[in-house]
Amino acid sequence: MASTTANGITIEYEIDGKGDSLLLVMGLAGQLIDWPDEFVTALIDEGFQVVRFDNRDSGLSTEFDWTPPAQAKSALTMITKRPGKAGYLIGDMAADAAGLLDALDIGSAHVAGVSMGGMISQEMAIGHSQRVKSLTSIMSNTGDRRNGNPKAKLLAKLARLQGDTRETAADRGAELFGAISGPGFDLEESRADCVLGVERSYRPDGTARQTAAIMASPDRTDGLRGVTVPTLVVHGLVDPLVKPSGGMATAKAVPGSRLVMYPDMGHNLPRTRWREIACAIRRNADRSGTTRS
Repeated sequence: MASTTANGITIEYEIDGKGDSLLLVMGLAGQLIDWPDEFVTALIDEGFQVVRFDNRDSGLSTEFDWTPPAQAKSALTMITKRPGKAGYLIGDMAADAAGLLDALDIGSAHVAGVSMGGMISQEMAIGHSQRVKSLTSIMSNTGDRRNGNPKAKLLAKLARLQGDTRETAADRGAELFGAISGPGFDLEESRADCVLGVERSYRPDGTARQTAAIMASPDRTDGLRGVTVPTLVVHGLVDPLVKPSGGMATAKAVPGSRLVMYPDMGHNLPRTRWREIACAIRRNADRSGTTRS
């Protein structure tokens, strides 16, 4: 792993493989180590040079210090569907990602993001279109406040899982992932991954700031209508955190996009689908006219 300065902040990143550059953008509270190694290997096997990084306020990238809204206020924002306030927006995080490409001397790349990372990837395709060769938006939404909202029962459960400490974060994290993942979820494997994540970086306030950024960011639907790069939308039919309507709305907004929905996928990347999703990302990239290196 290495770090660089981009868009005025420090970004931790890692590059693996050789071939067409593929920028992977992680979701809320996620770190670059949260991309499964076997999934990254599958992407490398598809001819990609995979670039992973920590978003601002997560992992080892720059941590901000503005006070995030209280959890109750964030929940109210979600319920009322009114934009909140935040010290930065999804657009700023997209500028970070574009700045990372600058720092790495990558003129343009294929871009794939999960959840909040899908939102960032969408914003890159809108506001930094010359940097994006193809777009893959996974288990995300357009930010239109109508589609892809969490199930009400899940919100109540997530509220009960708040307030962890560094000592309890791994257990709470694994329980949270169990609540949002599809069938095939492995609690012990998830807990082991959460332990590694907490040991590397524990930033609950950073997660709260990222949440505030999501809530304060504008609807991307109109901007997505102008996206011309090949676009793949991947979503799980049993996703309780970003309901399937989020993926459907994203695919509907982007002209010529392709929508793939998996019946065994929740708000996670199922191990049984890693190779299949990697292949789908490759096929979408090939629609841009890029040949394998």
